[in-house]
Amino acid sequence: MRWRRAVLAWLLIAAAESVHGTLRRLFLEPMMGDLPARQLSVATGSLIILLIACLCIRWIGARTLPLQIGTGLLWAGLMLAFEFGLGLALGYDRARILSDYDPARGGFLAVGIAFMVMSPVLAARLRHFG
Repeated sequence: MRWRRAVLAWLLIAAAESVHGTLRRLFLEPMMGDLPARQLSVATGSLIILLIACLCIRWIGARTLPLQIGTGLLWAGLMLAFEFGLGLALGYDRARILSDYDPARGGFLAVGIAFMVMSPVLAARLRHFG
């Protein structure tokens, strides 16, 4: 297992998700509105994460279930720090950022983060690795 490679794979995920978020704001939000666009983006973003995980899982070398879950937890922790940091840098208050994670307020990002934790496991199974 190569943790540096896991971090580099996460950087690819973060870059792809940043582009994904920009495209959501430019194209989906004007058509659907803010909340529905964010909700749909959780599903499409999860597919992006799974694709990158499938492409990188062998390179990362997470052969065992604990290493795969550890990789997913690393990615989720880094993504949460990135999202909160970016949200605060863009001027959103904590309540607005947290609303994305609260299903009672229509936010599904907690599901996306849980999917991110499990994506290395799913990728390893799909790629018959480990």
